[in-house]
Amino acid sequence: MRQDKFTLAEFFSGGGLVRAGLGEKWTTRFANDIDPKKCRTYQQNFGGEYLFEGDIADVSVDRLNQDIDLYWASSPCQDFSLAGQRRGLGGKRSSAFFPWINLVKQAVNSGFGPRIIAFENVSGLISSNSGADFRAVIAAFQDLGYLVGAVEIDAKLFLPQSRPRMFVVAVRSDLDLRHVPVTRCPKPPFHSERLVHFAKSLSPKEIENWLWWDIDDAIRPITTLADCLEIEVASGWLPNDEVNRYFSMMSPLHQQRIRDIQAQGQSVIGTIYKRGRADATGQIRQRVEVRLDGLAGCLRTPGGGSSRQTVVFVTPTETQMRLLTAREAARLMGIHDSYILPTTYNDAYKLSGDGVAVPVVKHLAESIFEPILCAQKVTQAA
Repeated sequence: MRQDKFTLAEFFSGGGLVRAGLGEKWTTRFANDIDPKKCRTYQQNFGGEYLFEGDIADVSVDRLNQDIDLYWASSPCQDFSLAGQRRGLGGKRSSAFFPWINLVKQAVNSGFGPRIIAFENVSGLISSNSGADFRAVIAAFQDLGYLVGAVEIDAKLFLPQSRPRMFVVAVRSDLDLRHVPVTRCPKPPFHSERLVHFAKSLSPKEIENWLWWDIDDAIRPITTLADCLEIEVASGWLPNDEVNRYFSMMSPLHQQRIRDIQAQGQSVIGTIYKRGRADATGQIRQRVEVRLDGLAGCLRTPGGGSSRQTVVFVTPTETQMRLLTAREAARLMGIHDSYILPTTYNDAYKLSGDGVAVPVVKHLAESIFEPILCAQKVTQAA
């Protein structure tokens, strides 16, 4: 008989945001990350008797030779992004996929293949190396005896942050699949045009093992940008000359957005961040971009392609700016305030920027993982 709780192995676990999203119905059997600071935070929040700190290539399959429902992997994404110059699976960091999938293969061959595998990465995965990298990921799971599907979910459906991500979900083909939540045809918003286009390129054999996951799309954001801010923060405001410098680095279009709001007598909260943009001569220059639509831009790590975000408060009479706090960044990921963050700003910001949006994980569990696993429990009990 199956255990009462669903079980998880969380690879590249960071601070355990997947564990946080899955909630109390789940228990972790194994977790790993190479970053000692993230591992320390994981232990502070969830305990660490099952946590392996180190390179995925050094994990022994013996630790996985147990009954586990779900493998979740959020492997390094830098080489699938523009910041990583789209090196793809051959890049130094994103190539961590290969030792991980080899570990999964060993577990499958030992008779301990998980019932479900979830692989999360940036949306750029689907176009990396003209689609060859995404096809390799899909093929890797299908070759292990899994049916595979994918969904593209933007965290802005749940949180005030624009954060599109690709989620590949594979289910073991020997399970009772009569109650698997699938649909015959792709449907928005989670089956994007690029996903549909990719599926059309699959071979007949690949199509036989492809699924269109059916996910509830009746979603309402649980917080606003204002809800995520520590309004009581009284320090860290940029001096006027720094605010003016940021304003001068905006394009005329972005400058006009702020002027229009002030002319209308409104007060708006937004975010700004720096990006490298080509000017008329093709030379890359640093630009400041402002977002005033109620959404924060996608959080990145402090050392990533975009700078840390700055909060901007626009009123009819003035514009104030300050750096996004570590707790605000965590809230934009759906992390509860009871979660213990690293003590240093950069470490806390990096944990959020590298993580998975907590309510997205929860939604995937409720829409896909748990219905599949509950059906298996009924089958085994019959």
